[in-house]
Amino acid sequence: MFSSWSGIPTKEPVPGVKMRVLTGERVQMVLFEIDPHTEIPQHSHPHEQMGTVLEGSILLKVGNEERLIKKGDAYIAPPNVPHSARTLDERAVVLDVFSPPREEYR
Repeated sequence: MFSSWSGIPTKEPVPGVKMRVLTGERVQMVLFEIDPHTEIPQHSHPHEQMGTVLEGSILLKVGNEERLIKKGDAYIAPPNVPHSARTLDERAVVLDVFSPPREEYR
């Protein structure tokens, strides 16, 4: 029922990206730590995704729209919509929520 991010092991889905995953029955939180000048390639999935930037900023593209998302900003990537992200000159910490949970992240 309770957890600490520091106690969750990290995974590295792409170079420069570390993630920690907390999964419930129907929802999943993923804390991403992204190095400067790192790209998360365009992808899509059947899960609804929303997130917020906790530190730094990311250049996020969802569908055909691209925006600089800064600390305190939030976003939604609907199911099956292509999206990608990249950091600029600073590291970013991002908290994403997926529903249903992504099995490959468990």
